[in-house]
Amino acid sequence: MLTIQSVVAGSIAEELDLQPGDTLLAINGETLRDFLDYVRLTRHAEELVLDVRRVDGEEWELSLDKDADEELGLEIEHPQPAQCGNNCLFCFVQQLPRGLRPTLYVKDEDYRFSYLYGAYVTLSTIREEEVQRILSDHLSPLYVSVHASDEELRARLLGRKTLPPLLPLLERLIAGGIEIHTQIVLCPGLNDGAALEKTVADLGALRPGIRSLALVPVGLTGHRAHLPALRTHSRDEACAVLAQVEKWQHDFLINGASRFVFAADELYLKAGIDFPPLEEYETLPQYENGVGMIPLFRVDAAEVLAAAQPLPPLTVDCLTGASFYPEMERFAAALAAKTGVTIVVHRIENHFFGGEVTVTGLLTGADIVAGMQGKLQSPVLLVPDVVFRDGEDLFLDNMSPDELGTTLQVEIFPIAANPWGLSQALEMLAADQL
Repeated sequence: MLTIQSVVAGSIAEELDLQPGDTLLAINGETLRDFLDYVRLTRHAEELVLDVRRVDGEEWELSLDKDADEELGLEIEHPQPAQCGNNCLFCFVQQLPRGLRPTLYVKDEDYRFSYLYGAYVTLSTIREEEVQRILSDHLSPLYVSVHASDEELRARLLGRKTLPPLLPLLERLIAGGIEIHTQIVLCPGLNDGAALEKTVADLGALRPGIRSLALVPVGLTGHRAHLPALRTHSRDEACAVLAQVEKWQHDFLINGASRFVFAADELYLKAGIDFPPLEEYETLPQYENGVGMIPLFRVDAAEVLAAAQPLPPLTVDCLTGASFYPEMERFAAALAAKTGVTIVVHRIENHFFGGEVTVTGLLTGADIVAGMQGKLQSPVLLVPDVVFRDGEDLFLDNMSPDELGTTLQVEIFPIAANPWGLSQALEMLAADQL
C-alpha cells in the first residue's frame, strides 16, 4: 500500500479525483510494496487498473488509458538511498569541501536508484533477496561500475580487502534477462594498460547482455588532503586510451552489432583529438556519463545555425565552464553572425571544487560571482540549467538565482544547456524588445 502525498494539477490523477491521503493498493492486480513497484508498473504502461482506498475508507477500481511516456501525476513517498560501504580511491564525495549541506556527503549504493535514475552502483554489497527482486521484477536496465574485472585490483580500487566476485553476478543477471550498462573510472597507473585490456575483454564477452561500456577519466578536486595519491591523464596517456578504444570498437563491430566501448568526451579534449562523428556513438547509451555530449552539441548547433534568422539589436552575456568554453565560444560567434545579436561568452573557473574540475555542471554561484563581477556587458545573464541542483532552483552552494542576480545587478535567465536553449533565449529576449 502506498499513500498519495500530493496530486499534480492538471494531471491524469487529478482528473480521476485522486487526493492526498488516498491509498494505492494495487496496479493491474499487483499489490504495491513501495515506490519502486509504483514506477515499475506505471513506467511505459498504456493501460492501467488502479485499486484505491479513499480517505473515507471507500474502495475504487479505476481503469485508464495513457500515453506510454505520460505520468499519472502522483507524488508518492520516495525511498532513501542505501549507503555505500566502499571507500573508493577516487570517491568524489570524499573530495568535497566542508560546509555543504549534509545530503551532498551521502554516498549511495542502491540498485533501486540504478534502475530508477541510471545511477551507477558497484553491486559490492547487494544481498541475495535484492538480486532475487531484480530478477523477479525484471529491473532492467541497470548501471554498474566495474572499474576492473581483476578481483584483487577491483577490491583495491573500491577500498575493500575482499569483494564478492562480480563477473558471476553479472552473468546471472544477464541470464535472467537484465540488460546492463557499465563504466570504468580510469585511474592512470592503476586500472589502465593491461588491466584495462582484460576488463574490456571480460565485459565484451558478456555482450549483448552488457549493452555498453564507458571509459571515464578520474575526476580530482582540490580537496584531497589525506586521500590516496592519484593523478589525471597526460595528453599521451589520453591518446593511448583513445587508440585502444578505436581498435576495440573495430573488433567489436566485426563480431557484433555495436561498438560497445565508448570514451568520455573529456578524454578527447585532454588528448587534443577531434571527436568521432555522432553516428559512431550509436544510440548515445552513455550520454549522461559525459560520452557524446559535444558531438551531439555540434549536430544541434548546425541545425540551429541553419534555421537562425536576423534579430533586433541585442547584447547578452552567457557563461560556461573552462573545458566547454572553446566549443561554446565557436557556436556563439557563429550564431551572433547569423542573428546580429552580440553574445558575450564568459569562461568561469571552478574555484569551489578546484583541482581538475572544469565542467559547467559543477560551477557554483560563488564561482560565477568571482568570474563575472565587473565583466557584464548587458542587463541579462544566460545561465545553463545544468548548474542547478537536480529538481531545485539552487546552485550547488545553495545560492539562489535571485541572490546571484542581486549580487551581480543583472537579470538571471536560465536556459537549456544546448544550442536550442541559447537560440530560443535570444528570440524571447528580442521579442521582449519589440
